[in-house]
Amino acid sequence: MSSADFEKLIRLIAPKVAKKDTKFRSAIPVAERLAITLRFSATGDSFSSLDYLTGVSKQSISSIVMNVCRALIQVLKSCIKLPSTPQEWTAVAADFERRWQFSHCIGAMDGKHVEIECPPNSVSDFINYKGFFSIVLLALVDANYNFLFVDIGCQGRISDGGVFKHTKLHTLLNSKQLGLPPIASLQSSNFLAPYVIVADDAFALKKNYHETLFPSVQ
Repeated sequence: MSSADFEKLIRLIAPKVAKKDTKFRSAIPVAERLAITLRFSATGDSFSSLDYLTGVSKQSISSIVMNVCRALIQVLKSCIKLPSTPQEWTAVAADFERRWQFSHCIGAMDGKHVEIECPPNSVSDFINYKGFFSIVLLALVDANYNFLFVDIGCQGRISDGGVFKHTKLHTLLNSKQLGLPPIASLQSSNFLAPYVIVADDAFALKKNYHETLFPSVQ
């Protein structure tokens, strides 16, 4: 993360997470609260490890992480916007064409297992094929790795394809409510092709007027 982005996040969340100094102690600065949360999010370090690293107590870190995460969700929720018009999707496809020489691609999709402590009485629901407990983050990104759609929270035992089938994105695709552009000629060609999402072989291959999911080539 650049220093400019870090400073921008500080300005955005400060009204929601800043605390006042008291006569007994100085408040932990917003910048430190954000740094602790980002460190936890990026590394998964335990609160004990962060306590040792930062000198902030585990109890305080627990509260800080929850509060900063809530604030980040509130101030950044409008930053992830799924395109909804042919013009917006065409712009996404143009970026893929320009950067990756992939025509008519409107997004790359995959899932990521986020390791968790197993909730009580839920062993079989959250154990994944890799052998650890997780929830699944499913994302659709543009040519520059920016999120267009995110779904997180499905149990780790569910495959990426199974997770996708229960998302709003899948519903919108199947009901043709995404506002995708119609079939069109590929660049420098008369070959007509639909606009597509690229994904690996965890996702079932489908074809219709607006949707194609390509498995990866090994």
